[in-house]
Amino acid sequence: MAVISENVPVADDRRARRNALLLAIAQSLGGSIGTIIFSTTAILSVSLLDEDKALATLPITAYVLGTALGAMPAGLIMGRFGRRFGFCGAMLCGACFGLLASYAAFMGSFPLLCLSTFGSGVMVAFVQQFRFAAADTASDAFRPKAISWVLTGGIFAAIIGPQTVIFTKDWFEPFLFAGTYLAQAVICLLTFCVVSFLDMPKRQVKQSKERRRPLGQILRQPKFVVAVGCAMISYALMNLVMTSAPLAMVGCGLSHSDAALGIQWHVLAMFAPSFFTGNLLIKYGRERVIAAGFVILGLCGALALVGTELWIFWAVLILLGLGWNFSFVGATTLLTDVYQPEERTIVQAINDSLVFGTVAIASFSSGSLLHFFGWDAVAVVIFPFVGLSFILLLWLILTTKYESNL
Repeated sequence: MAVISENVPVADDRRARRNALLLAIAQSLGGSIGTIIFSTTAILSVSLLDEDKALATLPITAYVLGTALGAMPAGLIMGRFGRRFGFCGAMLCGACFGLLASYAAFMGSFPLLCLSTFGSGVMVAFVQQFRFAAADTASDAFRPKAISWVLTGGIFAAIIGPQTVIFTKDWFEPFLFAGTYLAQAVICLLTFCVVSFLDMPKRQVKQSKERRRPLGQILRQPKFVVAVGCAMISYALMNLVMTSAPLAMVGCGLSHSDAALGIQWHVLAMFAPSFFTGNLLIKYGRERVIAAGFVILGLCGALALVGTELWIFWAVLILLGLGWNFSFVGATTLLTDVYQPEERTIVQAINDSLVFGTVAIASFSSGSLLHFFGWDAVAVVIFPFVGLSFILLLWLILTTKYESNL
């Protein structure tokens, strides 16, 4: 059991509200980086690769792998030096990798493009901590809303990212997307300015005589297993479909702008529900909201099998985003129930490492799945994993009911 130093109040919701607002702004900027990368790199890779087009999603895989490998260092750095230090440093590094991506587009270098997206992924590992940072200074009652507030920043990210692509893709014609990645570096610098105003002093934790729980004890909790499992499934499915959708749309004769706008609608659907997801979590509970998200993901897969018209692609991406929001925000909130204050950094880092490790596999598989088996195969993969998520949720409900009866 830990006692937090009196000079860092845990339930100061005035501070929490201010931090959540700043983090929502930072999310709107920093969150657009992923949208830019997903909207452009696979398309650019097709023009850079001479033979094996199945590797077109490799830069996206490098990005997700960077996020997975960066999650643990991000947690350790912020645990040692504080949230603001980690966020500011990450944004400066992100600007450098944006410049590298622009140089790769000029040079037509596929390896440099992969290196730049890997570095951007490491930077995004810190961005992924925005939602947890919002919960750090919040009371138990405000915590679900604080997480939702931050994720509403993704609404603006959904606009900033694709519109940046549309307006900058031909700045340095014939070097496709060279201007886009230059703009990406500027966005990182703007995010740096925002996070520098955070009021998040490093927590000073005084240990009581009671021993800190072993890590294995924390990880064996049913809530931890289900929270991480559902987060892994929802994010991996979302990434699998989102990664292949722009390629599938262009392959079906739709334009690059159609693909970018499809990603815009998708990201809007990912984050717009965050205005009320927090209230739904409070009213109906974590498990029901997570289950609703997976039902929507199942509907997304079913619709994807109907056809390849523009409206179907866009509707699939919208359902994909909405289902992800309910399932992933619910899983994130469920995770906050399993750790004590002194355990938060390591548990959050383990969560993100597992989630984005799984997402990296989904991202790498997406290109090959689409290339060799087609869009329908991407849709069909959704169904067994949705079924697995319901098994996990049912296990948690039965375990909780059994423990309450003891």
